[in-house]
Amino acid sequence: MEVRFREFDPFNCWLWLRFEDQPSQGELNYVNGVFDSWYVIGRLGGFNAENLQVHEEGDDLSWRSYDNEKAQGAMPALMHNLGNFEYEGEWARCWVDFGTSDPLSLDILINSLQQLDRDVVRLEELIIGGFNDNWPVDEHQDIIFN
Repeated sequence: MEVRFREFDPFNCWLWLRFEDQPSQGELNYVNGVFDSWYVIGRLGGFNAENLQVHEEGDDLSWRSYDNEKAQGAMPALMHNLGNFEYEGEWARCWVDFGTSDPLSLDILINSLQQLDRDVVRLEELIIGGFNDNWPVDEHQDIIFN
């Protein structure tokens, strides 16, 4: 799966997926599941690079302490909204407002989609941001910042 970035606006971003072939309903269910799960984690503040205490500790996690005050003091990183997926032939797209979530959210999505590409459905590319000339978009109804 090729990953490409276009113009990126975190409050008004389209994500585009191109499949190798038109996906089956079962394959679409997997794709929807990945994005739904990703959004829920983002909505709950899971993509907060300011509080990566376990990751920063290294390999040995036995008996480590966790600083709850540091976790509570981290600025919230909340994803604001995810639009419904739309499908057209071998293409899929959805709109997202990343809110204050960190770019870590994109790494996690890319990692998940790469595994989905290996195990479930062939994904040719993921395009982050921008527009496709052959599938125009209107301004999304849920956009907060313009």
